[in-house]
Amino acid sequence: MELLESYRREHKRKRIIVILLFSAMVLMSIVCLFVGSSHMSVSDCTAALMRKGVPTNIRIIWNIRIPRVLAAIIAGAGLSLSGLIMQTTLNNIMASPSTLGVSNAAVFGANLSIIVFAGGFLSTGNNLSNYMIGVNPYAAGMVAFVFSTTSILLILGLCKTRSFTPNVVVLAGVALGSVWTAATTILQFYATDVGLSAAVIWSFGDLGRATYRTDAIMFVAVGLGYLFFMLMSWKYNVLLTGEPTAKSIGIHVDRLRFLSLLLASVITAVCVSFLGIIGFVGIICPHVTKKLLGQDHRHTIHASAICGSLLLLLADTLSRSMGNGSALPVGAITSLLGAPFFIALIFSKEERR
Repeated sequence: MELLESYRREHKRKRIIVILLFSAMVLMSIVCLFVGSSHMSVSDCTAALMRKGVPTNIRIIWNIRIPRVLAAIIAGAGLSLSGLIMQTTLNNIMASPSTLGVSNAAVFGANLSIIVFAGGFLSTGNNLSNYMIGVNPYAAGMVAFVFSTTSILLILGLCKTRSFTPNVVVLAGVALGSVWTAATTILQFYATDVGLSAAVIWSFGDLGRATYRTDAIMFVAVGLGYLFFMLMSWKYNVLLTGEPTAKSIGIHVDRLRFLSLLLASVITAVCVSFLGIIGFVGIICPHVTKKLLGQDHRHTIHASAICGSLLLLLADTLSRSMGNGSALPVGAITSLLGAPFFIALIFSKEERR
């Protein structure tokens, strides 16, 4: 009876933490919606939400801020979930969405689209106005996604031909990521000034690119991944006890690892292809939730998604508050927030053990 009562207390404690995190995320969403470089008052924002008041304020709220807030919630959840699942399936506490070279491949794809194919600056030259008229705004994102998924499939395919072990996956990801980085450097070396500038700006994590359409696409990818991960949560818990134990009760470990990594990487690819590189979300949030809730994926999957959304909302609010009239790249803010935390994590007593 004592054991059962202790389990119930612990389960209740975890549910309370998840509810508190969700409440903090909702509160931060409201703050993020009302804060920005336009310096609208709370009453102006409220009126604009009801489609009243100054038309400019209505456009800012409905066409800029709401898509940004939705993008922060969806992408933050997706990147954090991807990091959690990668850390579990690879048995590597330092694993993150960039482990398989997904981000590197996306950057190369976007650079290829911008520098070579998007008018290639072969017809537009250095005339930025011609470039803005002639380029499909979704072209870079689509090419980035294609290269990201190609990179994922190539890595997982190579690992299938040999032993599908976590170390092989990580090493293959690091090696292929270096190849994408080198190829990106070569492309940028031959780019024009305008091409190089556009390619570098794309790589900045920027929620300002979000639209209702891109939010919907990200939501579908993250939602499907979330449902799959929840269905597999008990298998992830068993996997934490070791592969022999998981195999002894009938879990196909290699298949679970393959599907989990593929789906986590696709989620990352979708988010990165639309928003650019947003670092540290996929490594900070899973660690925070595991410290708060332990290793039970029935709880950590929920909490990790919420924590990722909360972190990206906070970063976006800071980026628009500190920009002095323009929003700073949110990827830079997450790195500034994440680097000290990551260093503290590395040197903590628990991680040293």
